[in-house]
Order: sequence, then C-alpha cells, then structure tokens
Amino acid sequence: MKRALWLAGVLGLSITTTAIAQQGPVPIFGLVELSGTGTTSGTNFDNGIKLAVKEINASGGVLGRKIEYTSLDTQSQPQVAKALAQKAIDQNAYVIMGPVFSGSILVSMAETRRAEVPNFTGGEAAAITKQGNPYIFRTSFTQDTAMPKVARYLKDTVKAKTVSIIWVNNDFGKGGLDTMKKALDAQGIKVAAEISTDPGQLDFSGAVLKAKQANADALFVYTNEEESARALRELRKQGYDKPIVGETTLTSQKVIELAGDAANGATAHVGLTADAPQPGIAKYNANFQKEFGVKSDHNGLKGYTAMYVVKAVTEKIGKFDQKAFAKAMHGMKLSAKDYPGVLLDVSFDDNGDLDRESFMTSVVNGKQQVTATLPAASAK
Repeated sequence: MKRALWLAGVLGLSITTTAIAQQGPVPIFGLVELSGTGTTSGTNFDNGIKLAVKEINASGGVLGRKIEYTSLDTQSQPQVAKALAQKAIDQNAYVIMGPVFSGSILVSMAETRRAEVPNFTGGEAAAITKQGNPYIFRTSFTQDTAMPKVARYLKDTVKAKTVSIIWVNNDFGKGGLDTMKKALDAQGIKVAAEISTDPGQLDFSGAVLKAKQANADALFVYTNEEESARALRELRKQGYDKPIVGETTLTSQKVIELAGDAANGATAHVGLTADAPQPGIAKYNANFQKEFGVKSDHNGLKGYTAMYVVKAVTEKIGKFDQKAFAKAMHGMKLSAKDYPGVLLDVSFDDNGDLDRESFMTSVVNGKQQVTATLPAASAK
C-alpha cells in the first residue's frame, strides 16, 4: 500500500478518484438548454433523462450501483456548453448527456472527446458524426437519414414538383437546408425559394410573404419550436393554402400548444413521438405526464431512451469502463423486447448514428396523429 501511495504521488494520481470510480453512485451529467432559445428542447430532454434515472434507480441501478444525475444549464450558448463539459469531466462524469442544440454539441464535444467520455447528443446536424469522434452518439436521426424520408413523402404523397423552404440560420438549420436540398434533388423536386430566418425571430410576416410569392407546390419549414409556432400562425393569418411539411419539430407538442388552431394540417416526419402506437411508448408517456404534469415531446423520448441505452450497454460490458463502453456502442443492436426502456429496436453504426423505426404525423383537431410507421433503413 505504501508503494501504491508513493507511485500515486510521483505520477500525480488520485487514490480518491479511483475509489469513487469503483463504488458509490455513478455520476452522469446533462448539458441541457434550461434557459435561452433552447429551453423547450433542453427541458424535455432533461426530464426524459430524470424519469429514466428514477426508474433505473428504483429497480436496483446499473450493475448494482445507483445513478447520480446532475443537470447543468448551457443557457443555449455553445461556449457555456463547452465550459460545462469540462466541469462535468472534472467531476468524473461516466457519461455526458447533451447538449440538444447542434451548435452547442459541435463545440462542447471536443472536450468530451479529449477526455474520452461517452457523450449522447440530441443534435441532428449531419456534421456532428462526420468528424470521426468515437465518443459521440445520437439520440435521434441524423439529417442524412431523416431528410430523404421527407423528400420521398413530398414526391409520393404530396406529388410536389417544387418546394419552398423556410429555415433557421444556425448550425441546425444550415445542416437541414443543405441535406434537404440534396434529398429533394434526388427525387427530382426543385427548390423554389430558400427563406432564411433568425433564431428567436418574432415576426414571420416577411418570410411567409416570400413563401406565398414563390408559389411552390408545398412548403418545408425547418425551425425551432417557438419559431415554428410563429411561422404556422403567420401562414394561417396570410391564408397560405399549400401543404406545410416539416421534420420532427413542426408537429411537436410545444408547437401545437403555441400555434393553436394554426397547427392543424401541418405534417412532419418524426423519429420519436409520444403518440406512437406502441404500448411501451404509451406507458412512458403516462409516466412522464404523471411525473412532470405535461405531455412529453420527442426530446423527452430522446433523453429517456438514451439513458436506457447507457444502462443496457454498461450491463453488456459488465463494468464501468468508458473506453469499453464507446467501443461496444459501435455496431450495437438493442431490442425493445430484451431492453424495454429503449422503447424501439435500435442500432448504432460506426459513426454513432442510430437507426430505428420512425413515423409520419399530422396535426388534427389540435392533436398529433401518427399516419404511418416507416421501417428502419436497415430493414429495407
């Protein structure tokens, strides 16, 4: 023991840190948007994680150890997220969850990669998993997976030959615009107008007027929750009468609440929805509403399922080893039958991108309705 202490002193090691790593609660940190423009997304993501942690701890934890989850508010600011990532690393985080916003994770994940800490993100920007980072994993589809599904819907169901795009000018929006344009081109659909908007924008009258003037067969709206609701209200106000289609956000619970009747008729592809016709998701939604008093959106499902992925993979490798965890994640397949908390069968590729079923949804009488279940890409 004396020799061990001497070596620790020479090498600058911490005996206390090693002891903590082998026993006691397992520290997991959330870098989440609890204020700023991402509040809706971050709060739902955070609550989904909290619900999963509560359930996991009540059933005995992970490998017999309880999870100690700590939320840190990024304020929807990339540089704050980066600083908080380092704070979580300094406090020996086993896994870091978030941020949700693409602009923040693109900055903060450099810290988790350097520290070799597994990091789950709710961000959808395609660039996140194109940097060869072996420690980053998605909780939702990449834009490269989602946009082709939307483009096929626009061609096969809407029969659109031209589409206008209202998009938000941030990393999330830029990635979505570029990916959607490629997907539309592959389907032979022309982009009639690219209409840029700002994060947090209040007035959408100009953007909607441009969409009307473009006179395309359909409109694709790709903005964050609050902005999507404002866009829908303005579209209704100006009498826009063409199909309005989106990806994930457009038919989310928060948008429906904020847009009111103006949300009716909006259609979107979603990777996860609390309205999906699966018993496990229905049970999750009931538990979420009981715990937090509101209906979960897709971000809540992202956080919840990601936490259960952490549990499943840790138990598969049989130890709390971050490098072994990250290695096991690549090529990992988990079934909802064997691991109910993941809710849907899911697989991860070598980049950390996931694949599973997804859904087409429409807003009818103020409620999101699932109109079709789309198979996982790997099932085709």
